[in-house]
Amino acid sequence: MLEAMANPHRLRIIALLNGRRIHVSQLAREVMISRPLLYMHLKRLENAGLVTSKMELSEDGKAMNYYEITSFVLHLSPESIAEAVNTLSIKKPDGIDLMKDEKGDK
Repeated sequence: MLEAMANPHRLRIIALLNGRRIHVSQLAREVMISRPLLYMHLKRLENAGLVTSKMELSEDGKAMNYYEITSFVLHLSPESIAEAVNTLSIKKPDGIDLMKDEKGDK
């Protein structure tokens, strides 16, 4: 969940969806990013359980994809942060994982 929210675009998406459901084209306009990029961010949020989507047919038979926020509470504590850190993979620009020692262990 922390990783999914660790992006300003995804935080903005969550804020825009708060209290309403939005058609994906409208959401792309409001976030001011392309639909393909928006779908990538929405997928990350959906995989983390933060948003849901529902395909509906408009009156003229056009498929419309709507997104809405799911109810969630994020409780941060030193223990939950320590647990999240165990899943991190921090890489230098050359691709070397900084979270592994010379034996390859984390």
